[in-house]
Amino acid sequence: MTVTRALVFMSLTVLLATGAALAQAPQPAAPAAPSPHAAAPAATPAAPAGAPAAQAPAKDEAKPDAAEPQGFTYNPEGRRDPFVSLLRRGVDSSQTKRAAGLGGLGTAEVSLRGIVLSQGAFVGIVQGVDSKTYIVRAGDKLSDGSIRTITADSMVIQQQVNDPLSLEKVHEVRKVLRQTEEGK
Repeated sequence: MTVTRALVFMSLTVLLATGAALAQAPQPAAPAAPSPHAAAPAATPAAPAGAPAAQAPAKDEAKPDAAEPQGFTYNPEGRRDPFVSLLRRGVDSSQTKRAAGLGGLGTAEVSLRGIVLSQGAFVGIVQGVDSKTYIVRAGDKLSDGSIRTITADSMVIQQQVNDPLSLEKVHEVRKVLRQTEEGK
């Protein structure tokens, strides 16, 4: 019984080794097809006028129907391109142009630094992420909203929500001049 198992095991080992050797053996190279940019064959000497014409080589010799493209081409067939970033969705953030001044800043990019009473109305002093200071009034526009009201201690910004899944399209953001002890 053990002798039969040993013979079966050895025969399987030999078959597997033979198959592996055949798989690793180099395949014979196919004859190279003439490239379209190759030089034309040298001209043969012309036959004398009275001699029968020699048979010219056939021009239809093993020409491939379509030349194999060099490099890699991607055919998506309805799938997404795997080389485009999923995080940025193909938009480079350095290419987006922002408006200059206050109109180019978003609600999250401004902080309230002061409030002044001018001609009976409150005026806000805000600082942007660009470290510049801007004077704002109710109705001034930001890149994602507008300033609704300014009171003695806060400013309310009506922010446009760009989330397609959100039911709320407008959100009120309150910027407070001084943090109270309760709010900390």
